[in-house]
This record gives sequence, structure tokens and C-alpha cells, in this order.
Amino acid sequence: MNTRMIGFVLGRILLTEAGLLVLPAITAALYGEILWPWIATILLTALCGVCLSRTKPARTALYAKDGFVTVALAWLAMSAFGALPFVLNGDIPHYVDAFFETVSGFTTTGASILTAVEPLSRGSLFWRSFTHWVGGMGVLVFVMAILPMSDGHSMHILRAEMPGPTAGKLVSRMSDTAKILYSIYLAMTVVMIALLLLGGMDLFDACVHAFGTAGTGGFSSRNLSVGAYNSAYIDIVTGVGMLAFGVNFNLYYFLLVRRFRDVLKSEELWAYLGIVAFSTLTIAANILRIYGSVGTSLRHAFFQVSSIITTTGYATADFDQWPEYARTVLVLLMFIGGCAGSTGGGLKVTRVVTLAKAAYGDMRKMLHPNAVIRVRMEGRALSEKQVRGVQAYFSVYMLLFAVSWLLLSLDGFDLISTFTALAACINNIGPGLGLVGPTGNFFAFSPWAKLLLSFDMLAGRLEIFPMLLLFAPSLWKKNRIIRKGERQA
Repeated sequence: MNTRMIGFVLGRILLTEAGLLVLPAITAALYGEILWPWIATILLTALCGVCLSRTKPARTALYAKDGFVTVALAWLAMSAFGALPFVLNGDIPHYVDAFFETVSGFTTTGASILTAVEPLSRGSLFWRSFTHWVGGMGVLVFVMAILPMSDGHSMHILRAEMPGPTAGKLVSRMSDTAKILYSIYLAMTVVMIALLLLGGMDLFDACVHAFGTAGTGGFSSRNLSVGAYNSAYIDIVTGVGMLAFGVNFNLYYFLLVRRFRDVLKSEELWAYLGIVAFSTLTIAANILRIYGSVGTSLRHAFFQVSSIITTTGYATADFDQWPEYARTVLVLLMFIGGCAGSTGGGLKVTRVVTLAKAAYGDMRKMLHPNAVIRVRMEGRALSEKQVRGVQAYFSVYMLLFAVSWLLLSLDGFDLISTFTALAACINNIGPGLGLVGPTGNFFAFSPWAKLLLSFDMLAGRLEIFPMLLLFAPSLWKKNRIIRKGERQA
């Protein structure tokens, strides 16, 4: 393992985070708030970054194992340092709570321990939402877009960090791919801010909610989330925005280069839109008796479906009070998630479709043992290795979910609250049902449970394996070189 290069990359990441912290510091200055917590955090983060990245190693190659370790440690470090301002300025006095909030921000989960967000300082509100935007496309992808760090082996970082079963280059150079992705991401965010401004939001709130929408995170500057504005225009704009950011960003690149056929032929996109349409219509019919209007029912149903399947977590209504069918559909959408290569969390639509096709193929194989049945996705046949990879991921995902659920139950909360709290964290949703519903929060959980949920948020955002590999003993063992003439045991 190339530990020196890993340390160098971590140093670059911390320096980038120090630079990013300048923005909430400026926000705090504009609103006349105390600055020393931000300055102290910036200096400490920058100092650690300089110490780690002072000298670039001679060997810069990063391979698969290095990529997993780098990504896992980078997200832990970003969250650890990013939590400091909340503690220092007194908005979140306890570090575990601040760490949970910051992990929730960077992983675009949107789960919060705060009982009220409006009393927070403007600097803190800006930073917690800005972490959504940075983490949405990927912390290391962001750093690679501005600071290329590795000579030809950055693909392993992209594969370890980008959400979905596959990650590919749009162009030959990885750094150029990162720049293209973030250019599209930034342009869509600016459009989102402009549309929210037209809806009557001030610039601060527009930025906060645009960051949450773009990163599919869900942190708001209002206690009642988007519902506080009671605006059909804002609901529709935010709902469509969340849906757009849940689409694979490669498709937007194809649109830019006029590869329209590739977009129209995207099986994942049509499955994604079909799930949204079905869920919206059936939930709207189910809640019609609550709202008494087809238009209002469709509006709330579409917003919540868009919010949950993209794992954003914004709310315009207390869906915990909806009928059982509507709540069940929303819980199922928590697990499905957005498209691969988007800012959304969850299992990803492409995995769900692949699992369904593989199961159907296995049943056909039972009826016709000698038949050659191939699973096809996006117009091409998937190899047996690719299919088994998706099935293996699902198995590990369910195992992690079961173990975490068992441990979390020791906190003693009811079944629905415990189950949906875990589902909301590991799938990077934000709100669940019961204690952690859209009007609730995660404050009541014990410190160790918050750390467990923080781990689950990171595992869910990083596709599980980078976080689990940190606990593999073989990863940290130094390979012993066998010299000539030495007998190998």
C-alpha cells in the first residue's frame, strides 16, 4: 500500500477543506457573527494539510486497495475537521453530535440531531448545507477537478467514491472527467439558485436550499423545511430539481455532445422515471381523502416521492401521518434510491433492475436448464462477473443492515423508529418515520448509536466496501520481502 501517497492526497484534501471553510467564514462576517471558530478551524485544518502534503512522493501510483483506503480516510478526515466550527461557536456543543451532523452533511444524508435549526448562526447554516454540495458529487472528485494528484491511477479513486456499480471516464483523462462533471453540477446549481430567487426566497435561503437540492442532502434553514414557504412554485421547482439531480450525470454530458440516442435508450433512466410516476400516482390517490384536492395531492405526492427516491429528505408535509400504503411506498423508495452516477443514495436503480432481471433469469434457468440466458442492461449483455458483483454487493448491504439494526435496537426505541432511522442513514435519506420522522430528529439516540449511524452513513455513501476494508487486518499488515536463500514458511 502506498501510504506516503495516501497521506499526500489526504493533505491536499484537508487544504481544500480549509479553503472551502473560508466561504462560511465570509458568511459569518457578513452577518456580524463571531469569526474566531472559523479562523481557528481553517488554520488547524490547513496546518495538518501542509504537514501531510509537504512533499510529493516519488511513487504516485494509487491502485485499487489504495483508492478504497484513501476515499474512506478522506471522508472521515473531512467530517472530523468539518465538525469543529459547530463545537467552537456553540451551535452544537457536543463533538459527537457535531460529527454526526457533519457526516450527515458530507454524505448528503440530511439526518439531524438539531431540534430547531433557525436559532443557528448563518455561518453554521451555510456550512452544513454547503457540505451537501461538496459531498454530492464526491469530495475526491472535487479535489481532482481542481488539483490533479495521481499520475494515471486516479480511476481507482473514482470507482471507490462514485455512487453506483460502475464508474467510467467521459474523456481519456480522469481530471478532465472530474472537471466536466463538476462543470455540469455547478451550472445546474446556479440555475437552481436563480429559480428559487424567482420564487421569492432571499439569496441566503436560495443558496442553502439549492445546495441541499443539488447534493440531494435535505438540510434546510427552516424548521419546517421547504413546507415553511407554503408555495406551489417552490415545491414544483424543488421537486423537479431533486428529480434532475437524481439522474446519472453522464446523460447530461451526452446531451451536451448531442448523443441524444444514448439518453433515450437509457434503461435506467426510464426505470427511474417509471418508478417515480407509479409512486406519485398511487400515493396521490391514497392521500386524496386527506387533502380533498387532486392537484394538492399530486403536488405533495410528487414532492415526497422525488425527495425520497433521490434521497434528499426535504418535506412539504408530515408524511408520517399519511396512510399506511403511502408510508410503505416511501420506505421502499428509500432503498431503491437514485441513478448510478448521480448525487442520490440508496441501492441505485440500475442495481435494482439488474437484481430483478437476474432473479427472472434464474427462474427461467430452472425451467430450461440447458438454455443460455444473459442479463442485459443498457442494451448490452452483462458478464457473469458483473451480475455476481451486484448480487454480492446486495448481500453485503443486507448483512451490514441486519447487524446495524440489531445493534441500534439496544437503544430501546420502537421498531419503526429504529428500522427507518437506520434505513434513512445507510441510504442517505435523512428523515424516517416515528421518532425520526419529518418533524422529528436523531437527538434522542445515544452517543455510540450516533457514531454507528455515522459509520452507516459513510458506508452507504461510499458503497460500503471502502469503510469495511478499513477493518480488514490484512490491509494494515506490511508485506514481508522474502530474500534469496531465505526459506518461505
